[in-house]
This record gives sequence, C-alpha cells and structure tokens, in this order.
Amino acid sequence: MNITTIVFDAYGTLYDVQSVASVTDEAFPGYGEIITQIWRIKQLEYTWLRSLMRRYEDFSAITRNSLAYTLKLLGLKYEDALFERIMNKYIHLDLYPDARQTLETLRGRRLAILSNGSPAMLAALVRNTGLDRVLEATISVDAVKTFKPSPEAYTLIDSTLGVRPDEVMFVSSNPWDAIGAKSAGLNVAWIERVTPEAMAQACRRTDLVAPLTMFKAIRMQMDELGLKPDHRIHGLSALTEILAPSSR
Repeated sequence: MNITTIVFDAYGTLYDVQSVASVTDEAFPGYGEIITQIWRIKQLEYTWLRSLMRRYEDFSAITRNSLAYTLKLLGLKYEDALFERIMNKYIHLDLYPDARQTLETLRGRRLAILSNGSPAMLAALVRNTGLDRVLEATISVDAVKTFKPSPEAYTLIDSTLGVRPDEVMFVSSNPWDAIGAKSAGLNVAWIERVTPEAMAQACRRTDLVAPLTMFKAIRMQMDELGLKPDHRIHGLSALTEILAPSSR
C-alpha cells in the first residue's frame, strides 16, 4: 500500500460538531443537547435530499435552514443576533483533542480536507484553528454542486491533488462518508468513536433514550450497505499506527 495522500473529512472527524452545544445551551438553557442533535440530523438529511432532488444550495445555507427548522420545531423564539451567534460557532468548532498532533505527525505525506462545507465556512474554520499551516488543500464539494456520498464529490481529490484513488487514504468518522469513499475506490479508515457495546450499555441505563444516544445510534454506527472500510480505528491518533510518517 503506497499511500502518498491522506484526505480527511472535516465535520465530525477533525472537528467536533457536538461542540456547538456550548453555544446552544447558553442561548436556550436546558435545550442545548436536543438542539444540537436535531440540527445535525436535519443538516445531513438536507444534504442528501438536495443531492437527490438536484436542487443544490451550499452547506452554509443548509446549516442555516436546518437550525431554523430545529428552533421552530422546539417552539424556541429568537432574535437575528442570537441566531447568528449560534451559526458563528460553525467557524469556531473545537478540534478533537488528538487532531492537531496527528496531523503534525503525518506531515511527511500530503494532507487535505474534503468536506461538504462551503468554501467560506471551511476557509474560516481551518484558519481559525491553525490547520491551514499543515494542510495542502481544503476541498469543498461546492465545486461539483453535490454532497457526499455522491461519487462526484470524491473525484475532487483526483482533480484537485492529481492523485490516483489507490494512493489515497480517506479518513472519516461518518459511516455514510466512509462507505461513500470506499464505493468511489478509495482506501478508507473509519473512526469508530462509539462502539455497539457502548451503545447497548447506554440504552440499558434508562427507559428514556437521550437525544445524544439516539444520534449516536442512527448517525455514528456502520451502515449495512455491503461495504466496509479498510481500517476501523477509535481515534485520529491511531492513523500513525497504520501510516508511519514518510517523505514525499
């Protein structure tokens, strides 16, 4: 396996989308977790629906629309300034604790992001967290006007970086993304942040399934679609075991 290039998903892989809860709970005390989970679920659903309907809008618009849906659903009133403050967290998401050090360790290879995020959102996020100093490219699906896991989205790796699929390791914690990349012919490492055993234990604790537990059950477990990632790992730092640093 001659991997020259490592391409990361952004949201949920390098960046913790659950970190928006710090803002949503401050804005709406007691509602932070459920807002965060419904928002993310609808955000993903809107990318898939718009891809299927061929009615593309960029990820910034989708993120706004899914937040508006969530607040309306929960009957929460808000002013424009508060809405914008919540939205602003998406360009200041927290990195996962092992993200920065892992990227530094892997700098001998070409490093990039391929994300559903809009170009402006991604540029601000990468700049605000300092990853622009280690990434060769931040690639947005906006160039093909469709979202992952559409096959066209993954072709942007080749067209942008000029590398063959067999030279690429694609890394994502999102099962649908990992399967999409595998279907497109890439080598894939899936970050299994929540194991089925942990899910079963969480569901046994109470008759009431918390919103975060439900989110983990439907969005963080590997789907049954006849495809599997090449590597199943439990954190970004495990990539260094699969891919020892090398020179270009």
